[in-house]
Amino acid sequence: MILSSAKAIWDFLEKEYHGDKRIRGIKVLNLVREFEMQKMKEYETIKEYSEKLISVANKVKFLGDELSDTRIVQKILVTLPEKFEATIASLKNTKDLSNITLAELLNSLQAQEQKRMMRNEATVEATLQARQQFNSGGKGKKKKFNKG
Repeated sequence: MILSSAKAIWDFLEKEYHGDKRIRGIKVLNLVREFEMQKMKEYETIKEYSEKLISVANKVKFLGDELSDTRIVQKILVTLPEKFEATIASLKNTKDLSNITLAELLNSLQAQEQKRMMRNEATVEATLQARQQFNSGGKGKKKKFNKG
């Protein structure tokens, strides 16, 4: 309220919300630490995990530093659960992993994830059908229960 020019107001807001260089440096350091500590959990999807990493990278970029796509690709490759080892091996054999783009990696991993989910759904359906057939095997017979 006491500032008279738009420039003074802008400078105040920038300092207040963006912080000076030292504060931005500390924020970047904390975000990089958060990035480094991320690890994909077994129940997480590739999309959820990649969104967390990209979100942190965007926050770092907003503060004037950068986490490159190459660094994000490396992070994903190193922290994936074991169930993605086959896809990683396939990518190593077909592409130079140092030059793979983030989009290529995510598309490959999501394709495998979708195949696995479809296979699991088919297995569950087959199991349920088998169980239903097994349970309905004695359909015409009445079961006698002893009371008491």
